[in-house]
Formats: sequence, structure tokens, C-alpha cells
Amino acid sequence: MSDERARGVLVTGASGGIGRAIAQRFASGGDRVAVHYASRKDAAAATLESLEGSGHVLVEGDIADPDAAATVVAAAVDGLGGLDVVVNNAAHIARHPLPETSYADWQAAWQRVIGVNVFGAANVAYCAARHMIEHGKAGRIVNVGSRGAYRGEPGMPAYGASKAALHSLGQSLAVSLGPYGIGVASVAPGFTATERVADMLSDTVREQSPLGRVAEPGEVASAVAYLASPEAVWSSGAVLDVNGASYLR
Repeated sequence: MSDERARGVLVTGASGGIGRAIAQRFASGGDRVAVHYASRKDAAAATLESLEGSGHVLVEGDIADPDAAATVVAAAVDGLGGLDVVVNNAAHIARHPLPETSYADWQAAWQRVIGVNVFGAANVAYCAARHMIEHGKAGRIVNVGSRGAYRGEPGMPAYGASKAALHSLGQSLAVSLGPYGIGVASVAPGFTATERVADMLSDTVREQSPLGRVAEPGEVASAVAYLASPEAVWSSGAVLDVNGASYLR
């Protein structure tokens, strides 16, 4: 990479939760971070304020819009002076169990979830990879998927399908971008203790893991940081389970 001590890192969906922890992890290692948000500007600003070091920036945009996705990457490149790492963390979650959901709401859920989780991630990866190729950067792209891609999400089928697509996208890009020295991998977390899913973290959910708990955001961030490191180039194409043995495959 251009400067392993101070890489340019774009983290999408970094307003809170796992995204914030990922941004903090890279910043603590001396990297410059572009904190992306779609609408939660105050929360994203709080993430930015929490980062160690200097040179970090905020970038805004609804990545479900192809033009906005390109603008987000361009703003990160401009603000950081280049881009070495992209973490596709932004995701939309919407409950839409088939037996209880109207056809109109079913369509809306699928359109929005796939728009952000798949098309958005694909377009961010495209724009970032083209920058890396054009500037000769042996960069890294890390996708934040989900165990739901394998275990199933009966209440949120579009979410599970989107994460399966994201894992597959990462593997396809790993093969496509390998000749340019660009590594692509994914993490597949289980339930993680964030505000977004706080109302879902029952004792039954915690007992899904033999460790008797769910993940902390920092544990997912550690896995992402490893896959983005120079040492992990031989893990390109991997999907790393981060679910505390709550689901084995």
C-alpha cells in the first residue's frame, strides 16, 4: 500500500455500532478515516470526534444511488489524499416476514435493502477499486456480511439474501482484482451488541453461542482490521465467521 502507517480508509455506515468501532480501530492504528453517513450527521460527527489522530473526514451520501456512491468515494479520495482500504459496512435492515407483509411493503423492503446492501456496496467497491488500479495501490476491500446469509433470516429475508450476495460479490472481486494486488474478503458476524438490534438481544439470542453472549462491536472491528492488513493478503476471497460458534458451517 502507499503508506501502511497512514492509509486512507473509507468506512461506510460509520455513524454508530460496528461501523463506528471499525473507524476507531483503523484510526487507533494511525490510519486516516473517511466516516461515511447517509442521514445521521450528528452521530457521524460523534464518530469523527472519537477518532484518534488527525486527517479524518466526514463524507455523506445515500449509496443506493449510483451517483451518490461515486461521490462518496470521490470525496473520500479527495479528503484523505487517496484511498487504500474500503470497508463496506453500510446496511439497511427492515422487518418484512412474508406471512405478515403486504405485497407493496414487501416490494419496498426488497428494493431498499438490496439497493443499499448490494448495489451500494458493489458501486462503492467499483469506484474504489478503479482508483486503486489507476494509482497502483495494492488496496483492500472488506465487506461486512452476516451469518444470516447462511442461517437464514425469516423475518428479514431480503437482508439475508443481500448478505449472501455480498459474500459472493467479495469472492468474485477477489478473483477479478487479485492480479492488481487488491485483496477482497468478508466478515460474517452474528448478533452484535449495538443500539440497532438492542431490542432483539434476548437471553435466547445470547444462548445461541456457547460463550453465552453476543459479540461486541470491537470484536468485529478486529476481524475487519486483520483482513485489511498486508499480512492477510492470502486470505483474499475468504468469508470469516465472527459469531462465537453460534452457527457453524
